[in-house]
Formats: sequence, C-alpha cells, structure tokens
Amino acid sequence: MRFLSRSQQADAISRSEPYQGSPDTKNEAKHGVEHHENINAIEEPTEWKKINLNEDGDVAQRLFASQAHEPIDPAEEARVVRKIDFMILPYLAVCYAFFYIDKTTLSYAAIFGIREDLKIHGQQYSWLSSIFYFGFLFWALPTNFLMQRFPIGKYLGANIFMWGALLMCQAAARNFTTLAVLRALSGAAEACSDPAFMIITSMWYSRRQQPIRMGLWYTANGFGIALGGLLGYGIGHIKAGLPSWKFEFLIIGALCCVWGVVMMIFLPDSPVTAKGLNEREKRIAVERLRDNQTGIENKHLKWYQVREAFTDYKTPLFFLLGVVGNIPNGGISNFGTIIIKGFGFSTLVTTLMQVPYGIFIAISILTCVFLNDKFAAKGSQTRCYFILLFLLPNISGSFGLAFLAADNKAGRLICYYLTGPYNAAFVMILSLTTANVAGHSKKVVTNAILFLGYCTGNIAGPFFYKQSQSPRYELGIWSMIVSHLIEVCVILLLRMLLSRENRRRDRIQSALPGGLEGRDLNATAFADLTDRENENFRYIY
Repeated sequence: MRFLSRSQQADAISRSEPYQGSPDTKNEAKHGVEHHENINAIEEPTEWKKINLNEDGDVAQRLFASQAHEPIDPAEEARVVRKIDFMILPYLAVCYAFFYIDKTTLSYAAIFGIREDLKIHGQQYSWLSSIFYFGFLFWALPTNFLMQRFPIGKYLGANIFMWGALLMCQAAARNFTTLAVLRALSGAAEACSDPAFMIITSMWYSRRQQPIRMGLWYTANGFGIALGGLLGYGIGHIKAGLPSWKFEFLIIGALCCVWGVVMMIFLPDSPVTAKGLNEREKRIAVERLRDNQTGIENKHLKWYQVREAFTDYKTPLFFLLGVVGNIPNGGISNFGTIIIKGFGFSTLVTTLMQVPYGIFIAISILTCVFLNDKFAAKGSQTRCYFILLFLLPNISGSFGLAFLAADNKAGRLICYYLTGPYNAAFVMILSLTTANVAGHSKKVVTNAILFLGYCTGNIAGPFFYKQSQSPRYELGIWSMIVSHLIEVCVILLLRMLLSRENRRRDRIQSALPGGLEGRDLNATAFADLTDRENENFRYIY
C-alpha cells in the first residue's frame, strides 16, 4: 500500500513542466519557500487518519494501528530522550572505542616487535593493514542484509564477540599467512559495525538530533586512541613469558568478547520492542520521529528499493566520500605510531604521544556536532559547511608534514596532531547519509555502499606508505592531501544537488491545492517509502 495521496498530481505537474534549474526568487517569495534543518519549523495538520497496518509498511505502524496520534508534552518527550540516551549511547560509545583500539593493535604490535618475530618484511605489513578491509569489503553487503533480517542489537553483539575472539587468535599467529587470514576474518566480523550504528541512530533519533548522537559515539574513536595509547604503555611494561605484542591481542580481544555479550543482552533492537520503555514511552519514541519521513525499520527486503539505491546519484557520491575520506585513515591508523617514532621518541613514549592525539580528535568531533546543532536550531543548513571547515586542519597538517624539515620535530608533531579532525568531518558525512536516504532496504544498501568505499580507502591508504620512504612517507602524506581536496569538491557538488532538489519539490508542491502547508506528512511518515517516492521528503545538507 502506498500513501501518496497527491503524487499523481505532482507527477503530472512535473511532466508538464520540465525542471529548468533553480526556481526564480519571485516564485520563492510568492510561496514563502524557506528550508530549515530544524524540520519542526514546518507546521503540520492537527488531525490525521489512522494508518492501516500492513506488512509492507514500517514496524512503527503497529504502535498506531489501534490509536490515533496524540500530542506529546515537550517535557515528557525530553524525559524519554534522556532515557533513550542512557539506553543506547553508552553501549555504542564503548563499542566504538574498542573498534578503534582494534584498528591500532597492529600499529602497536609493530613497535612491540611483531615484524621481527614473524619475519614480516617489505610490503607485507601494508598488506596486513589492508587485508582486514578485504574481509570487511567481502562481507559488507551480506552482513547488511542479515542485519535487516535479524534483531539488530543481538546481531551486532554476536559480531563483536566473534571479532574479539578472532583478535585473541592473532596472538597465536606464527607467520604472515596465518595472521593475514585472521585479520581478514576479523574484518568480516566488523563489517556490520558502522552501518549498524547508523541504522540504530536513525531509528531512535530525529534527523536534527542525529549528528550530535553520532558525534557522541564517534567521539569514543578519539578516546579509543587515547585509551589504546595508555593500554599500549601498560602492556609494554608487562614482563612475562610472552612478547608484548601477544598481550596486546589477548587483552584487547578478551575485553571485546565480554562487551559483545553485554551488547547482546542489554542493547535494545528497536523503539517498538524495547523492554526498557513502557507502551506510552514507545509511542513517544516513535511519534517524535514522524517528521523524519524515514521510518524506523522494515524486516522485508524490497528489491525495488535495492535497485533505486544503485541508480540514485547520491550513492556513488557517498561511495566516493567513503574512499577519499578513509585513504588518510588507512595510512594514519596503521603508520601513525611509526611516524611519531621517526621523530626520535622511544617505543613507550611513542605510545603515550597518541593520548593527546586521541583527545584532540574527541574535542574536534564534539565541537563540530554541537556547533552544527546551534546553527540547525536557527534553521540553517550547515552540515556540508562544517565538513569543509573541519577538513582545513587536516589539509594544513598534511602540508606541514610534507614540507617541514626533518629536524623540526615539534612542528612535525603538531602537524601530525592536526590530521585528527578529519574524524569530525566523517561524522558529518555519516549524518548526511542517515538524514538523506529513506526506505529501510534502500538505507541498508546505501550504508553498505558507503562502507564499501570506506573499505576501499582503508585498503588503498597503507600502500601509499612505502617502506623505502620511512619515516617521512612522502607519498603517503601526499595521498592525504589529494584525498582531502577531492573530498572538498564532492561535498560542494552534493550540497548543490540536494539544495536544487529541495527547491524543485517545493515548486511542485506549492502549485498543488493547499500548497506546502497542505501536505499530509502523517500519511507518509511510516509507509517505508524511499526519499524519491516520498514527495514530502526534504533533504538536509
């Protein structure tokens, strides 16, 4: 069943009046068209028809099958949001900290002697860095489809447990081949992580709230770097019968296994089934997302939405952003400690030097998402602009690493730290994806493709760091510069296209009876329509 009560009229208008570009200012003034990221600024009708429950729609429909919409007290909503924050964010944040600690275990193992013990030479270390993402790449689409089919909290927890167990197994590796196989399997286990976090965030939070919540759990990335440095420093002092790099894998892997079990037990699967919410709170948790026009969840795979995901112009752009946004990450996360050690620091001091880097990343992410929210509260569309703003330190730091003299250790260390804020930019890219794709099957596929790009960037990144160029890695540094400059161009293009599409939809709907104010947002809120199908959907940029 479709709830596009005015779509035939809209289609007729769009066919009779081909799109000529941006509407003129007179037309905009006539209809009072103005776009805001604060979507609550659009006033809705106070009455609406009950949604018919059917399996084609969103799971949220079951909460409204027997009872119509009722107003929500803002104070009650705020209380429910705080409760949701405590139910969701701590689990995602701790989990994300472990994800980044895992990504840097090989980097710490390198300075603890794994290359010498396993006779890893030449480009083999780069292959070990990249092969993790080959496993991720191979399993990205299947795991996203499985994630749609199974309860997302339990599926995520099970994969975290498997990933921790495989990490512990890496301590038993005796050669390059064994370690490579284990890292590929670890990558497959982690393939559901970021897409799951994005789906969870989109099903619990409004589009305006999503950047801050993403920022809060992604900030654990920075704290993970800092905690990884402290763990590395402590592990380096363990004097026992095993090399320090083996303890690195065993300790962190065991902690991940424990956290996977915790996630399976306590992380709720959806607002509709959450045991921590009563029926009234469930209704509020879902009702407050009506304006998103993206729904909560649908367990039925819809192939037309899959096809639409592959034909949507946003999809290749998100893929490209995943690539160029993570070529720098693929290099820095695996060669960062080697670069710092090249400044003349000892092994143990090198591990500690990652602590301020991680804290700086965390501060950058929080600053970015909270500033964006301040502007969004005033109705501004600023997400793309904040991506560009927080890419500037990375570009500056990369140029510094490329041109500062080798004996300028303090300057080069500061430039290395400046490469951290790209994490804030990537958080905003993730929020663009969750905010601008509707239809659950389409969201699943688009998220998977974004992270195929993420894998591709992380696979390619380490190969720009040639062992012959250690520790300056000139080619690796230039790969960061070029990637960020391409990222700037793609973000500007995406913003232009999304803005133009919003204006086109406004012009079409303004010409219909009732105009923009007459739109029935309730009819399409939980119908599991894609952003292309849903004429009421507006993009955020």
